[in-house]
Amino acid sequence: MLDGKRYVSPTCQLDVLDRIGGGDGFAAGSSTGLISGRSPEESLRLGWATAPCWTTFPGDVTMAKLSEVESPRQRGSARVQR
Repeated sequence: MLDGKRYVSPTCQLDVLDRIGGGDGFAAGSSTGLISGRSPEESLRLGWATAPCWTTFPGDVTMAKLSEVESPRQRGSARVQR
């Protein structure tokens, strides 16, 4: 909830390699969106698209570029294409 308005992200099915980091990825993406001046809805969707990049890479760090994160978000899918 932000300024009294509730925002809801889409849901999806993923092939998760490692659950660790999904929440961090979501926080990083949504924070990046807000800091860079995107709307709350766009920031939420950026967080939604960033989380799968963390859970579909092995290890503790994602190597995804912003363009890789934004591509699935624009398609309306969280599936990461490499």
